[in-house]
Amino acid sequence: MAKHDAATVHASAVLVGTRAVLIRGPSGAGKSRLAWELIGASRSESFACLVGDDRVHLQSAHGRLLVRPAESLAGLIELRGVGILRCDHEPCAVVGLVVDLAAANAERLPESEQVVVVADVTLPRLAVAPGAVALPMVLAMVNSGGGAHISKVT
Repeated sequence: MAKHDAATVHASAVLVGTRAVLIRGPSGAGKSRLAWELIGASRSESFACLVGDDRVHLQSAHGRLLVRPAESLAGLIELRGVGILRCDHEPCAVVGLVVDLAAANAERLPESEQVVVVADVTLPRLAVAPGAVALPMVLAMVNSGGGAHISKVT
């Protein structure tokens, strides 16, 4: 597959195991908070590390979606009420799951696996309803395999 130019998007990403979770949603939906919670929840179980917060670069390459932090924000994460924190980060990761926060089309019991196409790459998608607590759902997706592309946390 041809390589596409990197696009900058308003999102956060965390490498969990061998694949990244790309977290999208409107401003104030909790993208940074979910990223921080994923890093914290994985400390005792497996490897997790910030890729980028607030803005990330996405690029398709050989049928995979790569995510990188925006250069000016690399290693920084904003926590509402706390401020901007510096933390370790990965310079690049392969996305294995897309989480859409405050998604109007979130279903309580989806009838089939949800997918989304980002930069010509089809990925498993988790739509989280407005106001719903996302962390348990994301961990369940990661732990269950969340489709063919996400690795198991434990």
